[in-house]
Amino acid sequence: MPLVLVLFVTIPLAELFLLIEVGGIIGALPTIGICLLTALIGTALLRQQGLQTLARARQNLDRGALPAVELLEGVALILGGAMLLTPGLITDFLGFLCLIPVTRHWLVRLALARMAVRFGPAGPGPGTGPGGQDERTHHVIEGEYERRDDDRR
Repeated sequence: MPLVLVLFVTIPLAELFLLIEVGGIIGALPTIGICLLTALIGTALLRQQGLQTLARARQNLDRGALPAVELLEGVALILGGAMLLTPGLITDFLGFLCLIPVTRHWLVRLALARMAVRFGPAGPGPGTGPGGQDERTHHVIEGEYERRDDDRR
């Protein structure tokens, strides 16, 4: 939690410092223009990349495959879009890293390498029933039945 607090304080200060420095070199209006231009370019790139990622996810679903990579890319696209809408040059740079396919794929692979993905059947695991038995394999219902046909036909 302290890392998040440090980032919320240092990133805006770094953004402000960089905007003041760039504004001192090229002027205030061109600096504002750069921020607006990166937001416009980022919005167009976000739309294009988002539609491509959605199409790949749909193809994986149609094949019966889990679109895990596409979901992580979608998260990266959302983060990148949010960073591009945040005024500042540092967040714009980080946002473009999330939107450019080559760097986004690298970031997703990096995230996947740090994750332990586990999946299996839903529900309680073995040995979770009464007496340490799995209820799904040891639960038997005995009974009799009688078939009654409708005589009104």
